[in-house]
Amino acid sequence: QVQLVESGGGSVQAGGSLRLSCAASGSTYGSYWMGWFRQAPGKEREGVAAIYTRGGTTYYADSVKGRFTISQDNAKNTVYLQMNSLKPEDTAMYYCAAGGSWIRSPIRPHEYTYWGQGTQVTVSS
Repeated sequence: QVQLVESGGGSVQAGGSLRLSCAASGSTYGSYWMGWFRQAPGKEREGVAAIYTRGGTTYYADSVKGRFTISQDNAKNTVYLQMNSLKPEDTAMYYCAAGGSWIRSPIRPHEYTYWGQGTQVTVSS
């Protein structure tokens, strides 16, 4: 079992920045991959970014490349999502997720087993 707790959401104006945090606890075998996903009202959950915690390899959705950065602090068992140049279309509930070595497509939501409760990000124009 892996427990995930997100924090750092909020409301910002377009062009602003936010940093999300995801603190993980529990089994390390279930958190080889850590990902950030988002879901806007009426839309499907989509992958934003993912990181392989054993090696640091990262993946990003095309919509956030160059604006978002995923990183990790292994000492704190925490993964971050730095979001810069935010746009109104980034508004969504953001979720942290963890999965094991079975993951083959790191930004596909249904490959992940463990999920946090989500944190809201609202970007106004």
